[in-house]
Amino acid sequence: MIQTPAVLAGPLHPHGRQSRLARGLLRMFGWTVDAPGLPAEQGVILVYPHTSNWDFVVGVLAKWTLGLQLRFWGKDSLFKVPLLGRWVRWIGGVAVDRSSHHGIVNDTVRQMQAAAARGERFWLAVAPEGTRSLTSGWRTGAYQVAVQAGVPVGLCYFDFRQRVVSLTRFVKLTGDVQADFAAFAAYLGPRAGKRPELASPIQPMRPRS
Repeated sequence: MIQTPAVLAGPLHPHGRQSRLARGLLRMFGWTVDAPGLPAEQGVILVYPHTSNWDFVVGVLAKWTLGLQLRFWGKDSLFKVPLLGRWVRWIGGVAVDRSSHHGIVNDTVRQMQAAAARGERFWLAVAPEGTRSLTSGWRTGAYQVAVQAGVPVGLCYFDFRQRVVSLTRFVKLTGDVQADFAAFAAYLGPRAGKRPELASPIQPMRPRS
C-alpha cells in the first residue's frame, strides 16, 4: 500500500505582528494573502512557482503582512556586504556556507533543532526550483531538511492569475520521495506563476550526467 503525506488540520499557531502598510500595498495591486497560522514552531515551507523577480517582492510583502518570522537561504557572500548583509539578515536570511563540511542540509537541521531546544520558532521558506528559469525539477535540499528534522511542510503558492498568496496546506511527509512529490504536484501543479512557461515540473531534479 502506497503511503501519502497526511494533511495537518491544526491547531494553528498565530503569526506575529502584522503590517497594515504591507497589506495595503498588496491590496492596491489586487493581491490577497490567505495564511491563517502555522501547525508547529518549526517547519519548512516550499514556495511554488518561482518564475519572476516579482515573486520576491510579493513574498516579502506577504511575510510582513502576516508578521511571519521566516528564514531563507542566501549566499554567504551577501552577508559580507555591510548594509546589504544586515538587511538580508533582518528579513530572515540564513547564510549558506558552501565550504562547510557538514553541508547545508545538516547545518540547517542542527539550527532548527537548536531553535526547538530554546523554544524558538524556526520556519525555513525555500523556492525549491532554485531559479527563475525552467529546469528539470526541484532541488531536494529543503525537502531533506524536513525529512531529517521530522518537521511539517507547508505548501505555499503565488498564483498570479488569481493574485493570491496562499499558505493553508501543511503535510507530514512520508519520506517516500515519489509519494511526497506526487502530493506536492497534485496541490501545487495547477497554480499559475508570473511566467507560467518557466514553472519547472514538480519532481526531484535529475542529477547532471
